[in-house]
This record gives sequence, structure tokens and C-alpha cells, in this order.
Amino acid sequence: MIRNVIIIGSGPAGLTAALYSARANLKPLLIEGLEAGGQLMLTTLVENWPGFRDGIMGPDLMADMRAQSERFGAEIIRGNVTSVDLLSYPFVVKTADGEHRCRALVIATGASARLLGLPSERALLGHGVSTCATCDGYFFRGKPIAVVGGGDSAMEEAVFLTRFASHVTIVHRRATLRASKIMQDKAFANPKISFEWNTEVEHINDLGKGEVTSMALRNSVTGERKEIAVDGVFVAIGHTPNTALFRGQVDTDPNGYILTHSGSRTNVPGVFACGDVQDHHYRQAITAAGSGCMAAIDAEKYLEGLPQHLGEAQATA
Repeated sequence: MIRNVIIIGSGPAGLTAALYSARANLKPLLIEGLEAGGQLMLTTLVENWPGFRDGIMGPDLMADMRAQSERFGAEIIRGNVTSVDLLSYPFVVKTADGEHRCRALVIATGASARLLGLPSERALLGHGVSTCATCDGYFFRGKPIAVVGGGDSAMEEAVFLTRFASHVTIVHRRATLRASKIMQDKAFANPKISFEWNTEVEHINDLGKGEVTSMALRNSVTGERKEIAVDGVFVAIGHTPNTALFRGQVDTDPNGYILTHSGSRTNVPGVFACGDVQDHHYRQAITAAGSGCMAAIDAEKYLEGLPQHLGEAQATA
């Protein structure tokens, strides 16, 4: 079977692309990937998705988006894509269970937040540990929190979080920040921000309570250990775009994010990218969904421009 559209990734971007392309009668195939549902599956209450006055749980929102796209004819399969060939046409997408071909491909594989690698960190994600200040800062009104990192993103998140938190402690493993001077100046000038230098996080408490109550720190120079009381820990050590599958086949920036132009178009005709895999600035569920809509419309326009005998959907091949 040669599909009109294959979508790789099942976060807000991928599921919105599936919804729009299904409503355009393109009969899309969506391959979920290893992290089905994307980063919203790791969150609890989502309060900034329009239309839900009282918020909605992240996994519930993704389940509703999935069901909605299936209602209009999107086919969703579990599995992980093992390789993609964008040099042949139709494009070839391989999974452990077989091979799929398509005329238009939408890449919505997202980006993975880099974590510290602590078991307690993973267990408390969505329960006091976060990788997104814009998403979760509101939950920490009047509470002490910590930001781990030393780059621009960490400083930006720390300054932003002072709008809500009673105090923000920046934990950095080095003696100097990597952030730009302007971002450093903003952080240093903020009276609600303090720093723990040359410091690594050893453990985040309290797994027994299922919420963050404190964090255990170790100074890598002096060896001193201590605990500080915090109600939230924001890990801001960067994101890694999930683009290894496409390396050398589509243009990316130096950090690996896919470059798009004129909407969601990549340098390869018929290949489109949406969501966090090409957006390292906003990284919000709603902007990912919007770009998924753009990718579906761009793919539809691309297919309309193909010769008629190529643009028709084929049930068999």
C-alpha cells in the first residue's frame, strides 16, 4: 500500500496533523513511536490548553485527541520507526513489523528534555519535578523552588518563576554560568534568586509522599552535602530533538532541530515537520498542535500538486 500521508509521532503536533489530514480524506497512517502521546503523558494537570476552564489531565487530553483523529479515519499503529528513506519516492518508513510507503511524510517526533538521570527525578516527574516553567510555574505560587542548569534557558526559567515562587535557587555544577551576559545580569539582579555553585543534585525527596519536599546537594569542590527545602524542581539543562532517523536526509540547525520554511516545509519536497522537532523556542502543546495543523494543510496542498495518477490514494500496491 502506498499511503498519501504518514505521520511519525503522536504528541499534540502529530495527532493534530492526523486529525486535519483525516478530515481532508487523505486516510493518514500515524506511527506512535516509543513515547506515545509525547511529553504531555508525563504531566498531570494541564491548565493552559484553551477550552478547559478547570484544566485537563495530560494523558486524558492526548487520549481525546487520539480518539478524535481516529473518528475521522486516521489509522494509528503502535510501534517505533527504525529507519526512513527520503531519497527514494514514494518515501519508505520501516518499523520492526514491516515497511510502509507514502507520498507525503509529516515528522512530529518531538524533542526530549534532558534529565539528570536520577531515579527520584523520573519518579517525581509531574509531581513537583518539571522541565517546563511556562507550563507548570503557576502551580508553585508562594513556594520555594529550584532550577537546575546554567544556560540561557535555566536563567530565563528562573527569572520567569520568580513571578510565582517565594524563592528560586539555581543549582549549577560549575563556578560560572554558560548563559549570555544579559541573562546572567537579569538573574543576578533578581532578589528572589540565589545560587548554589559547583553543586550537583544527588537525590530529590520525597518518593514516599509522592511529591517534592527537598533536594540533596553535594558540592563537587568541597564535598559538602546538604539538603534544601523546595516544593518544586525545574530541570533546565536543554532538550534533544528526536531527529536521529533523519540525519543527513533533511536540513537541521547545529543543534539538530529540523529547519522549516514557508510553514512546515523542509528542504525535501513532500516532507514536512511540526512541533518540538523543529521548534526550540516556544515548546508548548498549543503551538505544537498549531504547527501540526500547518503540516497537514501543507501536505494536502503538496499532494494536490502531484500528477493525478500519483495523487490518488491506492488501497493496494
